[in-house]
Amino acid sequence: MSIFVPDSQLETFLIEDAPYGDLTCQMLGLEHQPGLLSFHVRHAATVCGSEEAARFAEMGGARLEHFIPSGEQVEAGTCLLEIRGEASALHQVWRMAGNILEYLSGIATRTANMRKVAQEQNPVVSIAATRKIFPGTKRLVTKAVMTGGGQLHRLGLSETVLVFKNHLNFLPPQPDFTSLVKQWRTHAKEKQITIEVENIEQALALARVGVDGLQLDKMPVDQLRELVVSVREINPEVKLIAAGGLNQNNIGAYAATGVDILVLSSVYFGPPADIGARMKPLETGNSCT
Repeated sequence: MSIFVPDSQLETFLIEDAPYGDLTCQMLGLEHQPGLLSFHVRHAATVCGSEEAARFAEMGGARLEHFIPSGEQVEAGTCLLEIRGEASALHQVWRMAGNILEYLSGIATRTANMRKVAQEQNPVVSIAATRKIFPGTKRLVTKAVMTGGGQLHRLGLSETVLVFKNHLNFLPPQPDFTSLVKQWRTHAKEKQITIEVENIEQALALARVGVDGLQLDKMPVDQLRELVVSVREINPEVKLIAAGGLNQNNIGAYAATGVDILVLSSVYFGPPADIGARMKPLETGNSCT
């Protein structure tokens, strides 16, 4: 994947977990014993985070022996990564490498699965993840979502014009959107203009104004299906975005309404991929077998 996660961020993770080495290895006298560490996935998954896990190994003084890149679809039992090095180095990178692989592969797998379900109902619909992420993890989870075939709704507040109800609370009761949109297009010509709506009447009025997108928040499927038809008759170019409460159980139904984009946070929240780690002395052979 093209998302760049700087070494400085990865180094911070390692230092946080093992600031002065592995005390247990020191007490057992294992620091210099050579070994192999491998990671195996226990179920079908979309791999993500293997590049970062490999860099953890290199930072810890170990050497990469086997590697499956992010984006690969793998079956249960697949060896994702194997590292050779001294036992102390392997123990220092073991947990951080495993965490990255598990959490990012979990997000990538959920994204890929939900995209598949949605596109079975609507082949051209897109999955877009929100900014509801834990601070400090944006680069990592962005990579995971994109690895799973998803997109980002928007990376930050500076990226697009997206008007929510909370913005409108600071405006007059019935703002002149025709004039407002004209002003926005004058001052931010290259930016997309999207407005969140809560009912069909708002959506139809704004479709006539000529906004780029309408974000339809927590709208029931039946109502949304009706709205899509009505808006398309007025302005077939406007992007229709369903948001609010979308998950694995209902995403197919929402995709079938004919919207263009499904915005959700649920790809972030769920179990990590089930990935096991195996460590053994070097003389016992390859850990990926």
